[in-house]
Amino acid sequence: MKDVELEISIRDWFYITLIGALFGFFIALLFYFLDQELHHLSTIGFAIALSMAISLLSAFLINISNHWILPNVHKVFWHFISFVFSFISGYGGVLIIYWLFSGYGFAIITTIKPYLHYIAITTGFLSFLIGLILHKVISMKYRHEAIKNDFLESKIKALEEELNPHFLFNALNSISELIYLDQAKAERSILDLSKFLRNVISKESLITLEHELQMVQTYIDIENIRFANHIHFDTYIIQKEILIPKFSIQLLVENAIKHGYLGGVLNIEVYQEKDHIIVQNNGKLEEIRTFGTGLANLKKRLELLQVGTLAYQRHQQMMQFIITLERS
Repeated sequence: MKDVELEISIRDWFYITLIGALFGFFIALLFYFLDQELHHLSTIGFAIALSMAISLLSAFLINISNHWILPNVHKVFWHFISFVFSFISGYGGVLIIYWLFSGYGFAIITTIKPYLHYIAITTGFLSFLIGLILHKVISMKYRHEAIKNDFLESKIKALEEELNPHFLFNALNSISELIYLDQAKAERSILDLSKFLRNVISKESLITLEHELQMVQTYIDIENIRFANHIHFDTYIIQKEILIPKFSIQLLVENAIKHGYLGGVLNIEVYQEKDHIIVQNNGKLEEIRTFGTGLANLKKRLELLQVGTLAYQRHQQMMQFIITLERS
């Protein structure tokens, strides 16, 4: 098990290292002005190098801890291990930088040499205290993000549950009639309906375009019970592995049937142009000024999941709905 609260991003480490370097710079200035013998750029360089070394050593040790140690030990030992690693970062950082600078005869090396281990131990404890503060700050950040993600997820789920497949009642009525007319076809239709409902209750909010199109085909097969196979569905998709919100294409196809069917044959096509997925039909041409519940629902889910946007247009006697995908 991994402690998510200890996960620190590269950006976090960049800021931590930058803050450490600035902290070291101001400490160096303190040494610089307190002792005339330390009026050298090497004093500032030593302090900045020390702060950065502690930050980088901390990054290295925390990554080792998160990936190979903490997942394999009981959670009760996590804080102790974190304390040990934080202390080692400060203590080891002092010894490493002292060793790197010791061959150049800088005044700062001569000054701290008699107190080297005391300074290293003190720095180790300071590193632990700073690490504890950073741990709390980053934990709060991740908790905030977790709460935000939970809120967005619950909002998305609420939108998904708001989708009421109206066709379900029609499908059941149609299947009930088929039982007396064509039992084999009725059986296939029940299996199709079962397959569709299995996808409806799945937990994933994002599915592959290929999976979505399979669901749509099942939906069309069920609807064609009522429409006597007058709904024709064709797809021209290149990137079937891209992720889209569940029911996105299905909702646009359902909208085409519900509002576009004029009798006879209704042709529905789904095709792709670069970052656009276009669902068009040759049914009734409408001037949509505002989206209804279903389309507004899809528009919100596309935005919340940061997948893309939804638009519509009339094009060459075809009604088109366009999902413009965000580039990753």
